[in-house]
Amino acid sequence: MELLNAITTVLQSDVYKLVLSNPKASKYIKEDIVKLPMKFQLSRYTSTQVFHAQIDHGGIEAYLLEAMQSSGYQQLNAWDNSSEHFIRITKKGKVLYSKRRCESRPATPVSHNREKSYIFKEGTIIPPLVDMGVFSESGKIIKPMYDKYRQVNRFIELIDDEIKRTNHAEQDTFNIIDFGCGKSYLTFVIYYYFVYIRKINVNIVGLDLKADVIERCNKTAAKYDYTNLRFELGDINGYQPSQRVDMVISLHACDTATDHVIFNAIQWKAKYIFSVPCCQHELNKQMRTENYTILTRYGLVQERIAALMTDAIRANLLEHYGYKTQLVEFVDFDHTPKNILIRAVNMGRGIRDSSSFMREVLALMNEYNLHPTLFELLGHLNNENNT
Repeated sequence: MELLNAITTVLQSDVYKLVLSNPKASKYIKEDIVKLPMKFQLSRYTSTQVFHAQIDHGGIEAYLLEAMQSSGYQQLNAWDNSSEHFIRITKKGKVLYSKRRCESRPATPVSHNREKSYIFKEGTIIPPLVDMGVFSESGKIIKPMYDKYRQVNRFIELIDDEIKRTNHAEQDTFNIIDFGCGKSYLTFVIYYYFVYIRKINVNIVGLDLKADVIERCNKTAAKYDYTNLRFELGDINGYQPSQRVDMVISLHACDTATDHVIFNAIQWKAKYIFSVPCCQHELNKQMRTENYTILTRYGLVQERIAALMTDAIRANLLEHYGYKTQLVEFVDFDHTPKNILIRAVNMGRGIRDSSSFMREVLALMNEYNLHPTLFELLGHLNNENNT
């Protein structure tokens, strides 16, 4: 059988994974190729390193032909949902093609404890998860990283719960801002989720104060070919977007920085807010009460109560400004303590005049002598709107 015909036969079977091996001239030992929704993901192995690349669906046939002719790979294995395909070139240059029915797919989960259907499937090459050390180069979960794998899935599930309730088919692009993005592995994962799983076009901006972080993240986005993901140097306070904002994300915006994130999201009328606050010190310094001194007498109790009050006030203010809000328990990616994630969805109903949510906030502020930053910021917003 002619080599091109054999390759065409393999690709017509809608294969999802291919492996080039047994090279005569290539500097690589083998190449793993995984079909993604928009491209093929390549992992090229030397004896000590692995290199990644991507190929458009339309270019895979020519790539395989070149790899087996010029680079000297003598064997190609490929899998579809029911069969394994084989192409082998003999020492005399004869092309042999065969296939067999296979009962199992390669790179499937092996643990009986992994029966839950996660959004990010094991066996799929997801570059950010590989670079995080969660997945191996072949898409298998690294056992010591299984907890982080579940945590990443959990965060995306919290987003997915809201996204799948809304039809975004008529919206050309979904605009997201990630405040305080840091190393941005999660930002890359979010991009992958929208583009490759939900098939929603996105434009994501990651914002951080560290120039070296921004430079590294932009290089990584280029490596992954995430064309609509960019990172900018900027402060949460006072940031002005150049387009409509649909979703605001922040993880670990420290103390009152979270308030500025939420305030910005409210004034932009963002549809979704996902925020994991940290280091809520502001109200702890302010708390004074005559009626409930039992809650301020012990430092540890006051600290925890102040943190919970901070997020309760934030949630109530979001409700007052028309957001359906939940406080969800969330295990952090890098630390073991359980945190609170604020999940808010703009219901399009505007400010609730004289709502019970605002009355509760005012009562709590009055009892404990509190002056939360978000309340003050929203007060300025109301004054601007009334002038």
